[in-house]
Amino acid sequence: MIPYNEIIEHILNCYIMMITSSILSEHTAAEVAELFRAFSDTSRVRILSALAQQEFNVTQLALAVGISESGISHHLRSLRQMHLVQTRRDGKEVYYRIEDKHIIALFQQGVDHVKNG
Repeated sequence: MIPYNEIIEHILNCYIMMITSSILSEHTAAEVAELFRAFSDTSRVRILSALAQQEFNVTQLALAVGISESGISHHLRSLRQMHLVQTRRDGKEVYYRIEDKHIIALFQQGVDHVKNG
C-alpha cells in the first residue's frame, strides 16, 4: 500500500506540472508586455482610439487628438515598431490604420472594462 503522503505529493506534483506547462515562455511574456506597453501612454491610447475608427494622416490625427504633429509622429513611430499600426501612401500623404482586428478587440475590451467596471 502506498503511503498517504506519497499520494498527496504525487497529486501536487502533477498539478504543478499542469500549471507550469501553461505559463508563458520568457519570449512570449516579453512580447505581451511590449504589446501592453503601447497602452501605457494616454496619448498613444487616444491615437489608437481614433485609429480604431478609421485611418488618418498625421495632420488629421493631430487635430482629432489635440497633440502636435511632431508628437503624433513620435507616437506613430513607436506604434509602427510595435507592429500595431500600418501605413498606406496616397501621393505625398501617409495614412495610418490598425489592420489587426485583435488589436482593435483588445483595445475595445480595455475600454469596456474601464467604462463598465
